[in-house]
Amino acid sequence: MSGSPKPVKKVPIHLQSAQNRIYIKNGQIVNHDKSFKADVYIEDGVIKFVGNASDITIPGGVRVIDAAGRMIIPGGIDPHTRFQCPMGDHVSVDDFYRGTKAAVAGGTTMIIDCVLPKKHESLVEAYDNWRAWADPKVCCDYALHVGITWWSKSVSEEIGILCKELGVNSFKMYMAYKGLYMLGDAELLDIFERIRFLNGIALVHAENGDIIAKNTKSLLADGNSGPEAHELSRQEEVEAEAVHRACILAHQMKTPLYVAGVTSKSSAELIGRARRSGYSVFGETLASSIGRSMSSVGKAERVYYITSPPIRMSAETPRQLMKSLAYDDLQVTGSDNCTFNKKQKELGLSDFTKIPNGVNGVEDRMSVVWEKGVHQGVLDPCRFVAVTSTNAAKIFNIYPQKGRIAVGSDADIVIWNPQGTRTISKDSHYHACDYNIFEGMTVHGVPEYVLVRGRVCAENGAVRVAEGHGRFIPMAVRPPYVYDIVKEKVHVSEEHPEENQNGNLAKKFAELDILIPEEKTMSALIAENLPIMTGHSPCSTPSVRGHVDGRKDMQESSFSISEELDKTGVRSCIKVKNPPGGKSSGFW
Repeated sequence: MSGSPKPVKKVPIHLQSAQNRIYIKNGQIVNHDKSFKADVYIEDGVIKFVGNASDITIPGGVRVIDAAGRMIIPGGIDPHTRFQCPMGDHVSVDDFYRGTKAAVAGGTTMIIDCVLPKKHESLVEAYDNWRAWADPKVCCDYALHVGITWWSKSVSEEIGILCKELGVNSFKMYMAYKGLYMLGDAELLDIFERIRFLNGIALVHAENGDIIAKNTKSLLADGNSGPEAHELSRQEEVEAEAVHRACILAHQMKTPLYVAGVTSKSSAELIGRARRSGYSVFGETLASSIGRSMSSVGKAERVYYITSPPIRMSAETPRQLMKSLAYDDLQVTGSDNCTFNKKQKELGLSDFTKIPNGVNGVEDRMSVVWEKGVHQGVLDPCRFVAVTSTNAAKIFNIYPQKGRIAVGSDADIVIWNPQGTRTISKDSHYHACDYNIFEGMTVHGVPEYVLVRGRVCAENGAVRVAEGHGRFIPMAVRPPYVYDIVKEKVHVSEEHPEENQNGNLAKKFAELDILIPEEKTMSALIAENLPIMTGHSPCSTPSVRGHVDGRKDMQESSFSISEELDKTGVRSCIKVKNPPGGKSSGFW
């Protein structure tokens, strides 16, 4: 990469530490848009060079890591954690030290946690509490979403303070938990409008809280009080209805929407349909939902798997969600890591409403996505990078500081062994909880080295982290990825100008068994739960593209998106083409 600047020595060599100056050679760099052979030089926590070995002279005293046969990928970004989170009479057992240590062990180098104010508590005071808990403990960089659990003029003013002064650009609303955190439609509309005015991002936990409350009362009255009743109280259509409603409410207020923790096929399909209709909406699914189904969990163990929305019963749901990531109905994977010990979970054995919700996932997310996605042929490595790192960085406005291997980016890097394996177990994980929902799962694809801002924190299974090494990363408002593309200041065709040169596209999509049905309305999808078509989208790297070796322009893209069908009726990704009926105008 001849355009990369030569490393600059900022202090004499004898005063520099090899820990801060690292040269990674012989690896295959994988970004969200292309893959290519190159070496990487790191100094002072920042990537200083990406290119051929012949284009750089490395000073003495540098640590050299040989990445032959390995992939050099951006560190994972988990946009959905709940460390040290108060929940009723409980606090999740992974605090910000144990949680971020587990994250680093699995290849995640940044997390975004969620501040959860109590009703009538100041949002800024709650934010200050989270910062006080996190700053001295975090082992990797972090940022914060802030939950809005009540609505008033003072809350509206505090949202402005958080956006303008405190580095927060995303706010989470709850459509469930009636009587505790749940907000009504009128409140959601007001909050969406305020967030849009500030150029922020609205997050939602999408489940119909009124239906859940009614179902819960009925189930308990009929004597159905065990853990198996949890999903019965909030079945798939209860999630899908709330997703549909959230999309419409946010669309009416012209507010970008991020649906957190999608666990069902029908919800993913609704998000995809909304995106193709011009809505500014992004979808996140969880490691727990793509790694497990409740069909494989015995009744005696189900209490430990309780989350909201729930891990679904159908054994087909994990692969369906992975397909949704592959063809861009969903864009991001998180963990919603909120761990409790068995004793805490078992307090709800005879009353499912008392089970503290949450499971592990931050440590195993990257390997589970690789196993269920890349190893099983649903994702390619570039899309893996997109859904585990880059898309989150773009949505929350920290790209390309995070989420990319490029000159000037933070040296959050994972050297990934695609052939390596490990067996997940509570006996070897770094979580504070005494069980693991992926217990016994063998995964292909493991992190051999994990660098957090240039510091080697994990190496061949050994994890060496320091409390407080991580920093708080402010997230500025008005992410270009969210606002400019949707407002058509940047078109998809401009972001991805080249045609995909992979000749096996149709074959790969055929392997996903994707059916192309007749177009249905969003409401019909809830009732019929039909598969749907992929179309025009601004999201990074829909799956299936060719690798490009040796390109010099780190920002150049090597693929584009299409809605064209081949002779077999299977979608292909060859060129940008307007959707049926003409080009969508968006909603601005």
